[in-house]
Amino acid sequence: MVSRLILCSSRGQKRNVFQPYFQNTQRHHELSTKPFSHRSFSNSNPRRLAASSVRTYSSSRGGVILDSLPRTAKIVEVGPRDGLQNEKQLVPTVTKLELINRLAQSGLSVIEATSFVSPKWVPQMGDHREIITSLDLNGPLNYPVLTPNVMGYKAAVAAGAKEVAIFSAASEGFVKRNINASIDESLKRFEEVCNSAKQDGVLVRGYVSCVIECPYDGKSDPEVVRWVSERLLEMGCYEVSLGDTIGVGTPPTFITMLEEVLTTVPVDKVAVHCHDTYGQALANIFASLQLGVNVIDSSVAGLGGCPFAAGASGNVATEDVLYMLDGLGIETGVDLDAVVDAGRFISNALGRPIAARAANAVLAKRARESEKLQKAKAETA
Repeated sequence: MVSRLILCSSRGQKRNVFQPYFQNTQRHHELSTKPFSHRSFSNSNPRRLAASSVRTYSSSRGGVILDSLPRTAKIVEVGPRDGLQNEKQLVPTVTKLELINRLAQSGLSVIEATSFVSPKWVPQMGDHREIITSLDLNGPLNYPVLTPNVMGYKAAVAAGAKEVAIFSAASEGFVKRNINASIDESLKRFEEVCNSAKQDGVLVRGYVSCVIECPYDGKSDPEVVRWVSERLLEMGCYEVSLGDTIGVGTPPTFITMLEEVLTTVPVDKVAVHCHDTYGQALANIFASLQLGVNVIDSSVAGLGGCPFAAGASGNVATEDVLYMLDGLGIETGVDLDAVVDAGRFISNALGRPIAARAANAVLAKRARESEKLQKAKAETA
């Protein structure tokens, strides 16, 4: 059975959502004749099912037919780091720690805590040592920190970090403006970090930025995304997160990119990191789930943005991702209500509205229920 998403048109005719991409091409013929390839989305592919078992949905009434979704998904919460790094006004350390503590109580297993980058370049992360030394690094939660170079890595490990993240990109222009190096130079620079991490017993996660498009170089080449991902895994990263840094991706472009990456990279080594600039993040995550990817980066209250990527708005909101996954029957082990409370806390601290639709809906529902309860009490008094 081929995994696909089918919608019924207004005339009752079924159409493949991704048909425009495949239609009338030699590539379509090639894909359709490879039943065990990632590119054919086959349910029979053991590598595709490596991340988790799948759940199948069907409908005799038409509508949406969903095949082969993962049963579980892991949320990597990036709000305290990627969410706050672009804030112009410095967020007090005590506020950051309270946010992390609230998130930790929600059931999240991974919370990216801070970045060991020079305060000269990212002032918001200048309290990185105080943040990491205040956390329980020997407990069940993972608190990875971003390290842009060997100096940052050594400082993070000296502070007690058990996991670090390194990053490159599928765009020469982005890497140059971010860490003043070429893609190849950036990877060679991180080889030393990975070698040191192996000796120190420190986990390393890799990021690939601009997997769809770059604000400086334009559209990214999926083959470059695959090559960079391969290099990061070869160096010792246990997982590679593919980032739509400026949030321009759509399901067809995401599928095209993932198809290429998954030709050589196991699906259980892949995560997705979607910014919601054009409101496409959830759609792109859903497309990724269809291909077996079940690790999703997200940010509480939709916080985020990249200081080195013009036009990059917030990450996809953790609350919105959790609501969608719950509706799909995919287990995360995370309490949506607890994340909503954490998002309300940090949004109030920043003096801004909550940028998560699910959170606003949950809070509105709470308010209605509270009003009904108060009214009922008043009537019985």
